[in-house]
Amino acid sequence: MKIHDLITTTDELTALCNRFANADFVTVDTEFMRENTYYPELCLVQIADDKEAAAIDPMAKGIDLTPLLDLLCDNEDVLKVFHAGGQDVEIIYNLTGKTPHPIFDTQIAMMAISQSEQIGYANLVESWLGITVDKGARFTDWSRRPLTERQIEYAIGDVTHLSRLFPKMLKKLIGTGRGVWLDAEMEKLADPANYAQDPGEAWKRIRAQSRKADVLGRLKALAGWRENEARHKNIPRGRIMRDETLADIAAHPPRVQADLAKVRGLSAAWKDNDIGKRMMDVIAGAGPLPKSEMPERNQRGAPLGKEGALVADLLKLLLKIRSREIDVAPRLLTRSDEMEALAAGTRDLPVLEGWRYDVFGKDALELVEGRVGFTVKQGRLEMTHFERDDTKRGADPALNTPPAVFNDNSVGDEEE
Repeated sequence: MKIHDLITTTDELTALCNRFANADFVTVDTEFMRENTYYPELCLVQIADDKEAAAIDPMAKGIDLTPLLDLLCDNEDVLKVFHAGGQDVEIIYNLTGKTPHPIFDTQIAMMAISQSEQIGYANLVESWLGITVDKGARFTDWSRRPLTERQIEYAIGDVTHLSRLFPKMLKKLIGTGRGVWLDAEMEKLADPANYAQDPGEAWKRIRAQSRKADVLGRLKALAGWRENEARHKNIPRGRIMRDETLADIAAHPPRVQADLAKVRGLSAAWKDNDIGKRMMDVIAGAGPLPKSEMPERNQRGAPLGKEGALVADLLKLLLKIRSREIDVAPRLLTRSDEMEALAAGTRDLPVLEGWRYDVFGKDALELVEGRVGFTVKQGRLEMTHFERDDTKRGADPALNTPPAVFNDNSVGDEEE
């Protein structure tokens, strides 16, 4: 494979992208810094196909990234391959308002052919290619110039290794017949709505204990205000205030600005500075959350009673069994909050649709409805299907709950 010198001019970049425009796929990675800014600062872009690879310096004086961005976002004939590409896609979206398409993420793909939920790039390369990745340059300051040869070599390695293992992974995926499982996951990764960061939606990412309309109204107003403050100052939102502090203020709003000196997580200076005044104005102007925006009960995140929590635990146990049987990552089938919603009575869920229903959702629903139990056979925990006989068991739903036998040695210690 031909490895180019660091590309620092628009002419070099244009020529490179013209060649990549005829490739079946390109592998892409970025290096960026975001510790001190709201938006990640793009410092390097690496790209390769099966013939050549290059690193592009977006910080080079006068360089125009348009040829690269057009290749990534507008050329539908070239597949763009990432590993754990969410943050890379976010950067491209921030530059263009568009996302790379079509897209393939090897970390997501691994979930369909193994029980690995978030396999790291180094482990992926070692397991597929037998190559140990040098991690020494991983945490360097990519914004400093000039970049060292070691930095550039490390960065380009991320895409050259990926260009070798991607065809192998694709072949195995095709052999399993599970490629269709990933279509929706890849489209979700490429959905621009995931990266829009609407300040009016920021409150939904914050865990709130209360469901009172006035508390949630303040939470929405404060979260949107914090988002705009962080953007304006170009600093991480956590530098304005942490989520926990924001949620606490929404639940227990200070009566006057001087009370901000007593709020844990805020500087005492907030009691009489401008940012404190702006926040008090936001609190004063916040109304109750409209009924149309109130989170519904028994939806994801809704509190479960004791019995519902036990049912959710059984669903999680069922998920462990099924993912082990078919060698697939549990998170590809469903997530904990979705199983809790199923246990709480919600039925409009992805796990009850399409291939997920066929592979796991049908059994999960039967467990909730009392038609699946657990047994131990030769030391292994297995599912048992049986027909529910309401005439013998009675109308009490508690009597229709299947018995469960647990074998701690066979369940395993995986995290949910």
